Amino acid sequence: MKQITQLGATIEEAISIALQQLNTTREQVEVEVLQEAKKGFLGFGARQAQVRVTVKEAEFSQVGTEESENTEELNAVQETVIEQPVTEAKENVSAAVVEEEEDPIESAKEYLVSIANEMGVDDLTIITKKHGKNILFKLESEKAALLIGKRGATLNALQQLVQLVINKSSKSFLMVKLDVEDYRERRQKALEQLAERMADKAIYSGRKVSLEPMPSYERKVIHNALANRVDIETYSEGTEPNRHLVIEPVR
Repeated sequence: MKQITQLGATIEEAISIALQQLNTTREQVEVEVLQEAKKGFLGFGARQAQVRVTVKEAEFSQVGTEESENTEELNAVQETVIEQPVTEAKENVSAAVVEEEEDPIESAKEYLVSIANEMGVDDLTIITKKHGKNILFKLESEKAALLIGKRGATLNALQQLVQLVINKSSKSFLMVKLDVEDYRERRQKALEQLAERMADKAIYSGRKVSLEPMPSYERKVIHNALANRVDIETYSEGTEPNRHLVIEPVR
């Protein structure tokens, strides 16, 4: 019994390679899929397809008989068999190229849905808006709090991950923004109010005030909110992810 176990980028590619090794056709073999291919994420967790291809006993005997009776005929059959898998392999490569050129926004949406499912959010709705190189993902769910997290920590982490995913397949760099139920707008207003309170505290106490660590864009919101005040100055200290903003009174 002729048998071979073969790996490939896809199941069909693995089968085609096995057929070349066995010098036979698809009709003359039995195929058992041992594992399907998996793309993985950012190169992690990817795996190839694996198949076990076995030449049918009756077909194998028939080929052996034909070889003893007519060598030239067998050679012609072998040439046909070899040519067919090569053609199939080329088609599979072309299909793989087309598959890689998928819409980066749709890939990011699929990734978000899969992550949300793992978080227990199974009713996620995503609306995307594109303006130039800026992509807004508006998320809607009955479990919005899970997607936002404490002070937006989960939402910020998801935004960074989607930024990586979307630019992995995009031909040009795209800027991603994730929002849940207008949380970004509400957070900005809260930060602006915090900025004024902490600035007043710095002036009243005569001492600088250090705020909690924030992402760079949130620190920028506070910088901008206090830009017109001449009685204080703002600057950032520390290293990410613990970099924080300082408000200091001008003496």
